[in-house]
Amino acid sequence: MSEQPSELNVTITDSAQEYLRDLLAKQDCEGIAIRMFVSNPGTPNAETCIAYCRPGEEKEGDVSLELDGLKAYFEGRSIPYLDEARVDYSSDKMGGQLTIRAPNSRMPKVTDDSPLEDRINYVLYSDVNPGLASHGGQVSLVEVTEDMYAVLKFGGGCQGCGMVDMTLKEGVEKTLKEKIPELAGVKDITDHTDKSQAYY
Repeated sequence: MSEQPSELNVTITDSAQEYLRDLLAKQDCEGIAIRMFVSNPGTPNAETCIAYCRPGEEKEGDVSLELDGLKAYFEGRSIPYLDEARVDYSSDKMGGQLTIRAPNSRMPKVTDDSPLEDRINYVLYSDVNPGLASHGGQVSLVEVTEDMYAVLKFGGGCQGCGMVDMTLKEGVEKTLKEKIPELAGVKDITDHTDKSQAYY
């Protein structure tokens, strides 16, 4: 666990810290902290989350930050997506609201050192999906196999489309391999009938 590194750029306002301190105090758990992370980072479905983090629940690679009476952990993998994030709390007649704004959670700052999944997602969302969107299609990454194949899921207008094989092989695979040379190729999870596309 490293203390605040230069790349962590998250603002938690005084009012948000006070609110979070009160929440943690009510948990009746010695040493409880908060943990901030982004689920589905770098995609349109990205969500920035703050969760309770009991002692021992922090993960390897997390970055810790000591605030005034409040300890925060940040998922290491999420840090590029949390750049310029701001957590604020504003009270109103209904009690108040915690707001999290993370302008970079959907469009990551991907580099050659980013995890392979993040780099694939970045290419899919910036280069591939805008072209598929014109006919209502989209593609998302399911997993990367041990033999370096990206398993993709086609949705929208691409699912069940007779052109998927051609689109997949010629368009998507070519684009991905151009940008990410270490990939062996792509496979399609939506076609369960074609055993040649099955992966092991």
